[in-house]
Amino acid sequence: MLILPLFPAMGAIGLFVVLIRVWQCRFEQIIKNHFNWCLAIVAVLFLISSALAEYPQEAWLGLANFLPFFLLFIALKILIQHPRQLRQLSWCLILPSLPVVMLGFGQIFAAWDTPPLLESILGWQLEPQGIPEGRMSSVFNYTNFLAIYLAIAFTLALGLWLDTWRTWRNQRSSTQTWTLLLLSLILLSDISGLILTSSRNAWGLALISFLAYALYMGWGWLVGGVAGLASTILWASFAPHLGGEQLRKVIPAFFWARLSDQMYPDRPVETLRLTQWQFCWDLIKERPLFGWGLRNFTPLYKAKMNLWLGHPHSLILMLSAETGIIATLLLLGIVGKIMIQGMLLLIKKPFNSSGLIFFSYLVAFGCCTLFNLSDVTIFDLRVNTIGWILLSAIDGVVRSKSTTSSIVKHQDIDLRKRAS
Repeated sequence: MLILPLFPAMGAIGLFVVLIRVWQCRFEQIIKNHFNWCLAIVAVLFLISSALAEYPQEAWLGLANFLPFFLLFIALKILIQHPRQLRQLSWCLILPSLPVVMLGFGQIFAAWDTPPLLESILGWQLEPQGIPEGRMSSVFNYTNFLAIYLAIAFTLALGLWLDTWRTWRNQRSSTQTWTLLLLSLILLSDISGLILTSSRNAWGLALISFLAYALYMGWGWLVGGVAGLASTILWASFAPHLGGEQLRKVIPAFFWARLSDQMYPDRPVETLRLTQWQFCWDLIKERPLFGWGLRNFTPLYKAKMNLWLGHPHSLILMLSAETGIIATLLLLGIVGKIMIQGMLLLIKKPFNSSGLIFFSYLVAFGCCTLFNLSDVTIFDLRVNTIGWILLSAIDGVVRSKSTTSSIVKHQDIDLRKRAS
C-alpha cells in the first residue's frame, strides 16, 4: 500500500500475492462465511449481465473492475482485525500523498512531464498543466481520481493528527512533536492539492470530514465556524442578487465561480450530469433486471449523443443501468450493512485510544461513497483498491470485535454456571 500510488504495478503484485496466500490458507473459513456468499451472488449476477450485454466484449472486460476486488476484500478482512492495524495502514495510505502533491505542484507551476523511460517503468504519465488543463492531476490520468485520493488521505491524516495531538497534550515527547509536524505538513499538502484539483465534490467532502471530526471531538464552536464559512461561500456562489455580489469581492473567484459553474459557462448539454443521469434512467427502465452490461454505457451514449463519455458520473446509476437493479441493491445492501455495523460498534463498544482511528475509516469510506454518488472512481486501479481496503478494514474489525464479545459472553455464562 505504501508504494501503490507511485508504483501501481508493484503494489498490485504485492496485493495479489497476499490475496492468493490468504485464500490458500483460509479457504474453509472463507467459504463457510455466509456474508461472503452474498458477494458471490452479486458476482454471479454480474456474469449473467455480461452474458446478456449489448456489447459483450466490453462487459467481460468490465468485470475486471469488480471481481478481483471482491476476492481482495474477502482476503483482507481476515488479515485486518485489530484497531492497531488501522493506524499502521493509515500511515501507509497517507505518506505517498506528500510526493504525489509535490509532483502535482511541479506539473501545474513548472510544466513537469514524465520522461518516456520513467513512464514505462512507473506506469503513469505526468501531463504538463494537468488533465484537464489547469487542474492538478499529478500521477493520475484525470483530476477527479486525484481529488478522491487526496480526500481519503486528508481524512485519514486528520484522524492521525487528532489522535497524536491528544497523546501529545499529556506526554510532550520529541517523537510526538515531530510526528505532529509531519502530519501537519501532510495535511497542508493534501489541502493544497485538493484546492488545485478544482473538484467541487472533493471540496465538499473535505468540509464534511472536518465537520465530522469536530462533532466527534465535541467542538461545537468549530462546527459553527466552519458551517458559517461554508454558508458564506455558498451564498456568494448561488445568491448574487441577495447580497452575494458583495461577498464575491471578498471571497476569491476561484471558489465561487467554480461552485456556481461560471468558470465553465459554455458546456455542451451532452456533457452535463443531468443529461447523463436521464440517459441512465431510460436504460434502467428498458432493462431493469440484468441491465445492458458493464462498460456498455459508453458505446450506448456515443451512439445516442455522438459523444464519447467514459461513465455517467454516478456509480449507483451506472451499476443499475449496466448490471440491473437487483445486483445493484444487493451490493449496496452489503456495503450499507458493513457501515451500519461499524457505526453501531463505535457507539456500543469501547475502543479505548483506537476509537478515533476507527472513526476515521468510517468517515473516509463515507467520503468515498458520497463522491461516487456524482462520479465514478472504480476505473482507477489505485483508488478502487483503496476503497475496497477501507471497507475490508471496517468489516474485519467489526467481526473481530463481535467475535471477541461473543467469546467473553459465553465465558461469563460458563463461570456463572460453575459458581451456581
